[in-house]
Amino acid sequence: MSEIPWWGLPLIAALFALAGAATAQLVSARTDYLMRRRRRTKRWYAERKAAYVELLAVFERDVYRLRAASEAGDKPAPGLTYIDEVGPALMQVRLLATGPVRSAALAVHLLLQKLHGEMNPSAVPGVRGETHFRELLAQVPLVMQQFEAEIREELGIETDPPQSLNGDRKGKGRQLLRRVPASREEESGVTG
Repeated sequence: MSEIPWWGLPLIAALFALAGAATAQLVSARTDYLMRRRRRTKRWYAERKAAYVELLAVFERDVYRLRAASEAGDKPAPGLTYIDEVGPALMQVRLLATGPVRSAALAVHLLLQKLHGEMNPSAVPGVRGETHFRELLAQVPLVMQQFEAEIREELGIETDPPQSLNGDRKGKGRQLLRRVPASREEESGVTG
């Protein structure tokens, strides 16, 4: 006969059931935590990307209007129109962006604000207002490139396409096939 008391087997079964339930609860909690974190990360990325794209679009539209006005010989639209258009997009970026992206966005904004303001070349002898305006307008794409580079760095956007696995494997397989006949010829002493 067995020396296990009558209550031992149900007690062991209950302990294993509790341990299994606790393990399942821990695994479920960990999975939920990872899913929430993944959703938060996706939302973070999507919010910033949308804010940056919106601000870049506002900047591009304004640069286009400034160039068109300059080529037509007109004065640029007043600064208040620009501020009304760029304000909401710039505020989103200022709230969401990290320091380098925020600084780059403000650099573009300040340059465009100068272009909408009164050009005062009288402080610099020998500089005409039209030339000063065109020089500042030519600097905008350079400053915007810095803004775009900071965005890419913050969001981890790669500019190079990813390497395809199939192309690499095919190339390596072909190299191996080409080497086999050459090595067999060398082994047999046959030369071409």
